[in-house]
Amino acid sequence: MTVLTQPPSMGDVLKYEVNPNYTRDTITLLTGMAYPVGSVLGRITVNGKYTLASDGGTDGAETAAAVLLYPVDATLADAVGIVVTRGPAIMSRAGLAYDATVNDAAKITTKITELAALGIIARDAA
Repeated sequence: MTVLTQPPSMGDVLKYEVNPNYTRDTITLLTGMAYPVGSVLGRITVNGKYTLASDGGTDGAETAAAVLLYPVDATLADAVGIVVTRGPAIMSRAGLAYDATVNDAAKITTKITELAALGIIARDAA
């Protein structure tokens, strides 16, 4: 019997939001990669585009500012994505995806704290 594997979806990440008309925004993702569902994004100050929130850096993208709700392929050009930018919202901690520089528990905790400041709460049991 063939086993089918389904990729992660919005329902694997977003567990609650007060009102999609309030919590969600449409943003532009920076060229250069395919962004998975649950990407923790930072906003680049100079151009207003979003990319994976990194550890360190000085372009503004080092601060978590949003969570991507649908996968977006921006490998060849800037692309549009739908994100949660404010709460109240609850995300599954296990469903969040980070930049390669966010590579230990302390750095992940920092990103989760930055999201919490926006009202976006990450929970283990969600």
